[in-house]
Amino acid sequence: MDSEQKKVSILNKLVSHYGYQHWWESDNRIKDWVSMILIQQTTQLNMERALGNLEPYLTVGQLLNMTEEKLQELILPAGFYKQKSAYIKALMEWFDSHGQDLKKFKQISTEALRTELLSIKGVGPETADAMLLYIFDRKVFIGDQYAIRLFTRLGFGPYKNLGHMRREFNHLTAEASLKGCKEWHAAIDVHGKMFRTTKDLDESWLFE
Repeated sequence: MDSEQKKVSILNKLVSHYGYQHWWESDNRIKDWVSMILIQQTTQLNMERALGNLEPYLTVGQLLNMTEEKLQELILPAGFYKQKSAYIKALMEWFDSHGQDLKKFKQISTEALRTELLSIKGVGPETADAMLLYIFDRKVFIGDQYAIRLFTRLGFGPYKNLGHMRREFNHLTAEASLKGCKEWHAAIDVHGKMFRTTKDLDESWLFE
C-alpha cells in the first residue's frame, strides 16, 4: 500500500470507527453558514449559545437589517463579538450581492469560488474550505490543526501550515463522494478532541 492509499485507508477507518456525525447538517443553510463564523476562536458550547440567541433572526434579510449593536449583543457568548458581527454582516452582504441563490454558484469553479470567499472579511483558508464543503457542496479536504496533528503523529508530513496540508491531501477527494469528504472532516474532528483529552490514546488500529 503506497502513501496515498494509506492516507485514504486511515480516513475511512476513522469514519467507520466514529460513525456519521451529522456535521453542520441543519435545514437552514444560513444557520450553518453563520455558525462557521461564530465557531472561530471559541468552544462548541459557546458557539451554540450564540447561535441559539440568533435563532429567530437567521435569514439574510434579518441579519442585514439588524443593527450592529443588537447583533453584537446576541452573539456575545461566542466572544470577539464586535469582529464576528462585522464578519457576519460582510458574509450576508456578499451573498445578497449574488442574489441570495446558492444554485448560481454551481457554474463557478471551486478554486475561483474559494478565492471569492477568501476576499470576504473574516473568512480565512480553513473557514473558506468549510464553506465550500458544507454550504456549496464542493469536494475539498479541510487541512485544519486536528488533521495536521493527526497525520504528523502517524508519520506523515511534517506540514508547515494549513495550505501545505491541503495541497498534500486535497487531490484525494477526487475519488471520494461528497458525503465521504464531509465525514472525513467530521471524524478527524471527533478523533482530535478525543486525543486532546487522552494523550495516550492508542492509534495503532488506524494502520491495521
